[in-house]
Amino acid sequence: MSLRRAIFPGSFDPLTNGHLDIIKRSLPLFDEIIIAVLNNPEKKPMFSVEERCAMLREILPEIKNGKCALIVDSFSGLTADFARQKDAQAIVRGIRAISDYEYELRMALMNRRLEPNIETVFLMAAEEYSYVSSNLMKQVFTLGGRVEGLIPELVETRMREKLNKTL
Repeated sequence: MSLRRAIFPGSFDPLTNGHLDIIKRSLPLFDEIIIAVLNNPEKKPMFSVEERCAMLREILPEIKNGKCALIVDSFSGLTADFARQKDAQAIVRGIRAISDYEYELRMALMNRRLEPNIETVFLMAAEEYSYVSSNLMKQVFTLGGRVEGLIPELVETRMREKLNKTL
């Protein structure tokens, strides 16, 4: 029996409870999920790739169910190439709204064209996270808004530390 491996790619800048919800709901579907932190030099991230990976490694044991292995890795370039390099059979993506679906559909079709043997699995966001995005969390947080319950406490603490360093 072959290993069912998926990647869950994203910037995770910052990691949100919406991301964690998608990971939790992916656990029963796969034997191994690689949380793939994108190094996108075009974006100006709040956290370095190393910081994002470290936070994920610290938080993920809290949601692990014992059956599915969770691995944190980083990559640059095409998601389809990374998935192929890791021998993944699937790419997991979360969808919050119709606008996400339109974007994700185009990406899934391109990934299928690049790597026909890799499927994209869409999971709908839980209702309580349907409006949560990393960009929105950064914006609300830096403007002094409350983000409790929308991002992990560890991430909020690290965001506060970053914000205090820049003041």
